[in-house]
Amino acid sequence: MTDTATPKPGKVRVPAGELRAFAAALLEKGGLGPEHARTTADVFVWAALRGVDSHGIARVPAYLELLAKGVANATPEITVESTAPAVAVLDADRAPGPVALIAAADEAVRRARETGVASVGVRQTVHTGAIGYYVSKIAEQGLVGLGFVAGMPNMGYTGVKGAAVATSPLAIAVPAREHAPLLLDMATATIALGKIRQAKANGTPLPEGAAATADGTPTTDPEQAVMPLPLGGAKGSGMSLAFELLTSVLVGAPILAAFHSDDPAGRKHRQNALLIALDPAAFGDPDAFTAAVDTTLATLKGLPVADGADAIHYPGERSAAVAAERGELGVPVAPKVWRELNENAARLGVTPPETA
Repeated sequence: MTDTATPKPGKVRVPAGELRAFAAALLEKGGLGPEHARTTADVFVWAALRGVDSHGIARVPAYLELLAKGVANATPEITVESTAPAVAVLDADRAPGPVALIAAADEAVRRARETGVASVGVRQTVHTGAIGYYVSKIAEQGLVGLGFVAGMPNMGYTGVKGAAVATSPLAIAVPAREHAPLLLDMATATIALGKIRQAKANGTPLPEGAAATADGTPTTDPEQAVMPLPLGGAKGSGMSLAFELLTSVLVGAPILAAFHSDDPAGRKHRQNALLIALDPAAFGDPDAFTAAVDTTLATLKGLPVADGADAIHYPGERSAAVAAERGELGVPVAPKVWRELNENAARLGVTPPETA
């Protein structure tokens, strides 16, 4: 999922701060308020720094389109409802995902400080972006963060003909003291939709069991593939269904049932999410916890290295190293993405940053 910090031929490098300001300026011209534009840009650049380019700066043109079409609400009236101290539901009013989920993360942390654990459901947002960002923000506060997202069905389900469930992701972030935080960020699909499009553009075959045709027939031909298959078969599809229940159904905004109904409104793009924050202080000494996390990670990394492996890594370790290098050298941006960004900049009257 994460590439190296060295850009491929043809890519340009842009300092992270300048790329963030550029993205924020474009999003603000696209209709977002200054604060919401900065928040959304920060999520994109965070992903780009860590090498998750599918959720990085390449998303800016797509978000501008969502805003232009009114799919995303540039001026949402976000509300928070709560009937219990440790639980809240944030109605995003179709706000861009980064805007809604960072608000939910802040709410989860605030409540968890008081109750030990807190869950915040998010309903009616659009494309959440890299969910690892939000749980990482929770971990930066010394808490454990968990996140789940449910979206529009675009993935197969074991035994179903055609797309049935979403490539719903989950993310877990655990703070450490000396090590980079553990960050598990994964989808329930074997392969990302972006990887299918990339294989089609490059004319390269797809891995066995990774994608399927419209009727659900597995294929390695990127020209025929239209949807990913679930990770681990019934395991991945079952997880996706569970996430739909834990997010969409739990907050009274079902997606799957509406999508497969006769109501055309059921096909309108939307996503829901659930963020959970756990305060280690509620379980014992938080300093002892982070020290034990360090010991656990160090123990794992100290185990015998298998033949053919160069090292042992825990989730989030390599992407943190990529982020450090890209933060120093600049973020590589693919030529196609840079061209699209510049085209939008010319249209919106925004000056692009210098590149290397």
